[in-house]
Amino acid sequence: MLSHLMLGTNDLEASRRFYDAVLATLGAQPAIKLELGGLTRYLWTHDGTNLMVAQPRDGQPATHYNGFTLGLKAQSEEQVQAALQAALAHGGAQIEDPLGWRDSGGIPRYLAYVRDPAGHKICLGYRPGGLK
Repeated sequence: MLSHLMLGTNDLEASRRFYDAVLATLGAQPAIKLELGGLTRYLWTHDGTNLMVAQPRDGQPATHYNGFTLGLKAQSEEQVQAALQAALAHGGAQIEDPLGWRDSGGIPRYLAYVRDPAGHKICLGYRPGGLK
């Protein structure tokens, strides 16, 4: 259903380093640098999903917003742990409940929540049988 997700940032290189490190733990290759219409974007493509980061086209500062969460799918508890460590080592900050198992409506999930360098909320998640 989705073609891509674009996240705004005020520090393009900090965001690139953060997502290169975190997404590598989930099996993605480093970002591809795109120059489109005089603006630089970084693009990651993995498992049928495209994620981009860029400075806003309108020249206004990028901000994070309450209520939005970018969910990144992991294949194991260890992959969630590795992604969390990469996030923390590259400017991320752990938020909300600590890393661990949660059960919501009989659906067990292993989750960690972080904010990226631009303040976007990221959920790193594993669910046996896959996140749907």
